[in-house]
Amino acid sequence: MTARWGSLAAALVLVLAGCADTPRPAASGDGVRGPVTVFAAASLTETFTRLGKEFEADHPGATVTFSFAGSSALATQINQGAPADVFAAASPATMATVADAGNADGAPATFARNQLVVAVPKGNPGRVGGLADLARPGVKVALCAEQVPCGAAARTALDAAGVSLTPVTLEQDVRGALAKVRLGEVDAALVYRTDATAAASEVDAVEFPESARGVNDYPVVMLRRAGNPAAARAFVAYVLSDRGRAALTAAGFQAPGS
Repeated sequence: MTARWGSLAAALVLVLAGCADTPRPAASGDGVRGPVTVFAAASLTETFTRLGKEFEADHPGATVTFSFAGSSALATQINQGAPADVFAAASPATMATVADAGNADGAPATFARNQLVVAVPKGNPGRVGGLADLARPGVKVALCAEQVPCGAAARTALDAAGVSLTPVTLEQDVRGALAKVRLGEVDAALVYRTDATAAASEVDAVEFPESARGVNDYPVVMLRRAGNPAAARAFVAYVLSDRGRAALTAAGFQAPGS
């Protein structure tokens, strides 16, 4: 009898050892699966696209779909009932319109900051050295509309510099303003540093001191009507994680509070 039990025990040890060596599926049992829809500011396009792919790799059962546009337009869509799980805005004021309407699930968390630069064509043919040069006769400038976070930041910076100018176009998001420079339709545009960095092969960035007066904080929140709360909560946590912070810093974003 003793020998028989000894053999059974030995067999059980071998079975358990084999189970311990068997790899488990990634993210099994964490409840993060299915689609998650993220509404995000246009200036987050490259960074969030990268984070979305990394998130899906970490959670094989999840799929991330993005809608990138001006923050104010996205906020309006959310408040009108557009289906979304997460909102990442380019300013607290824009996020407040969603939170005040009762559409945020919890308090938004700031995950990054962004600062303006003057984007000019490669080589800076207009010799733009600062905001005052944008008001020179004949200089064509693109700005974001003031209801858009990049437009509000531009107005703050221009007022701080005492510069008054009439842009040839007002765009609904920062990508629209940058596109005018890339297409050669304007001599300069006030855009986020991160967008100029992403387009460094086509444009140059001119720093100016007054940009410190118009730094934008970027908040993120899970939405109250999220169709996939588990995945939404996990994506917000991913953005706020060390990996998320590293990706944002690499793209030129500043850390909160910096």
